[in-house]
Amino acid sequence: MKVRYFADTDTLLIEFRDSPVAETRDLDENTVLDVDAQGNICFITVEHASQRAGAPQFSYEQVAA
Repeated sequence: MKVRYFADTDTLLIEFRDSPVAETRDLDENTVLDVDAQGNICFITVEHASQRAGAPQFSYEQVAA
């Protein structure tokens, strides 16, 4: 998984898998979900990310099972 923040456009791109995108779904006017042919999530794009998602601040935590 990769998380990228583009400050010049205030866009957050979360890449879950590097697969060809088969379908793009608008979740709302500023959020897009891209899925592959099997319905697996490839990307989520969030526009106006500094206001809507707290970008560019980011933290990651792996929790043991």
